[in-house]
Amino acid sequence: MSAIQSALLGRSTDSTTTRSESLGLYRVALWVLLGANLLAGWGVQWDIQWHVQIGRDSFWIPPHVMTYGGVTLIVLASFGVLARDTLRHLLARRAPEGTERVLGLTGTPGFHLAASGIALTVLAAPIDDLWHRLFGIDVTLWSPPHLLGLLGVTINTVGCALIAREAYPAKSWPRYIALVLALASFYGSLSVGLRPASRLAYLYGGPWFYAFPILGALFLPLALIAAVHLTGRRSTPVVLLIVAIAVGTIGANIARIGFEIIQPVSVVQEEIAKDPTSPIAVTHAIAQKNRSTPGGVPGGSLTRLFSFVPVLLLIAVDPRRRPLPAALLYAVGLFGFWALTIGRTPAFYPMMPGLATTFVAFAITMLMALIGGTAAHRLAESLARFEPAPAKG
Repeated sequence: MSAIQSALLGRSTDSTTTRSESLGLYRVALWVLLGANLLAGWGVQWDIQWHVQIGRDSFWIPPHVMTYGGVTLIVLASFGVLARDTLRHLLARRAPEGTERVLGLTGTPGFHLAASGIALTVLAAPIDDLWHRLFGIDVTLWSPPHLLGLLGVTINTVGCALIAREAYPAKSWPRYIALVLALASFYGSLSVGLRPASRLAYLYGGPWFYAFPILGALFLPLALIAAVHLTGRRSTPVVLLIVAIAVGTIGANIARIGFEIIQPVSVVQEEIAKDPTSPIAVTHAIAQKNRSTPGGVPGGSLTRLFSFVPVLLLIAVDPRRRPLPAALLYAVGLFGFWALTIGRTPAFYPMMPGLATTFVAFAITMLMALIGGTAAHRLAESLARFEPAPAKG
């Protein structure tokens, strides 16, 4: 065997050293992935504000550069580790410990999941370009290519959670911190996907007024219940929400400082004049109405404090043993949170429905909570089954 092969295979020492070298690489790649997901998330957060405050601009705006810079790092880290493990497999003619071969690539389940997720996000880019060529420029998050890209990022963050379990021993603080960051990104991706629900509430009222808690009851337990199962800590959903709020606050400040430095020229009024019913026009109208009344802007300290109530209700039931009751109680809290905080702001309050419609919407929310809680429990159990061989140190 050549010296190059020996170096690649880690044969200069015993298998324990080879395993240790792999764990070292996995840990470095994991933190690169977590950092890149934060970078991409901040880019998306800034991009949303850019479209609302400035309007549609060229592709090479700073938020896009930040977002795709993060995506590029995720691609390099995910596929880089798969390429290395695949090469080791080919040269040694046996898969490295803890890896499996999928579609010709060798890697751990976490890296396979992370790579497949970010591959979907990359695939969404040319589809998005084709979509715009066929249907024109839009800024709605719920277009098929945007949802595909968001799905890819969401899968990647779940992959990061698996990598944390593969790279660090159980009950270690690095593993817990990495899991919290990965699952906070998972939760954040799901939350971003729910943003257009507020426009439905504003435009249509009726049962649509509660679109956010209905969809939130379906999707958000996926991250919260998985967090409890994967960390083994009942309190993790609260930590997750604290981290998500902190990350969002940092992102808001990045956007604010970026706007102050770049000082882009707003064209949003011209775009609104072209199409007053566009998503950007509706979002701008909501922001304007809430700013017009003192204390009317959602997202203040009191609203953030109330946002903990649904999560506290969830952990009170202990989703480790009673996932469905936990999901149902969480949905109750989410429904009340929307009705009593965001739903009572100047923009949304006129659309608040009567008691009968509210009861119907509440029943739908409970149904979604049953579906979401069942899906979350199965996802958590599936992820927990991927318990790798114990990592050292």
